Amino acid sequence: MNEYSTMARDHWRQWLPARYAAIEDPDAYFTALGEEVAADIAGLWAEMSLQAGSPPGEDFMDRVGRLNAIRKQAEEIILADRVLLPPEAGAEDDR
Repeated sequence: MNEYSTMARDHWRQWLPARYAAIEDPDAYFTALGEEVAADIAGLWAEMSLQAGSPPGEDFMDRVGRLNAIRKQAEEIILADRVLLPPEAGAEDDR
């Protein structure tokens, strides 16, 4: 399991209990989901990096900072879509 697998498992267990309970093999499910999410983030990051281009005269540290920011944006987009789903009705009441 990677960091996204663990994040999804913990989030779903807390905020999507019915959906989590319906998963036959949570370890296999979240391991696969984590791998898919990591690949999706890498793909979106590459796409966004190409679209952003490289500003003329950009030094190494500025480039590292810009690429890290783009990676965080890609991660935020994919996590919201695949991992950090909105709570099930009533899940807030249980906490």
